[in-house]
Amino acid sequence: MTSSSPSNMAGKTILVTGGGRGLGAAICQELAADGAHILVGDIDEEAAHATAQRLGAQADAVGLDVGNESAVRAALDRAVSRFGHLDAVVNNAAIDLTVPIEELGLADWDRILRTNLTGPFLISKHACAHMRSRGGGHIVNIASTASKRAWPNAAVYHATKWGLLGLSHALHAELRPLGIKVSAVVAGGMRTPFLLDRFADIDVSTLQDPANVARAVRFVLMQPEETVIPEIMVLPMKETSWP
Repeated sequence: MTSSSPSNMAGKTILVTGGGRGLGAAICQELAADGAHILVGDIDEEAAHATAQRLGAQADAVGLDVGNESAVRAALDRAVSRFGHLDAVVNNAAIDLTVPIEELGLADWDRILRTNLTGPFLISKHACAHMRSRGGGHIVNIASTASKRAWPNAAVYHATKWGLLGLSHALHAELRPLGIKVSAVVAGGMRTPFLLDRFADIDVSTLQDPANVARAVRFVLMQPEETVIPEIMVLPMKETSWP
């Protein structure tokens, strides 16, 4: 962001991918409550519109497949046409498949890679054009403890999240001279459909409220112009995937 005062998000325009539910919806809510204009992007267009409707007139929604380059460019253009400019993007959209490597098909590998890693690449690449014209901006990548440690039956998810963290740090180094900040938010387990819908026996006491991670995203975005946070980790106190 290009604000010199870490007071609020008023007047900022932010695209949040995967904003239809879970952490994405919590991020939209947190930033909108602080005055930001939000473009909610989600492959589930109905969910995106539902989130935007809850936020009111300061939000808009778009059906967005982040792995589709033309759709990415159209979404970014829509943010600018709707709100006048683009200040930040939050690369939150992600999918997973928990299976042994022997059962992981190439089509699933490609599908998950396209969403979790190609998507942030495309969003970042085309957002840069808008941000450069304004002299700055901010790219926030939602990583995971899966970008730091590995566990069985999640090879493709780990590959994409490790890749996303690498991409984030590479862009941090590359884009700083252009005034564009890049931050990775490494989130531990959350009480969202991403986990709750897939693991019926999960112990919810080991998970955190996604609103807590959303507040960390806001904190990263609200740093003064002279400061950037390349990486921040937000864990539940009882996190099982991190010591």
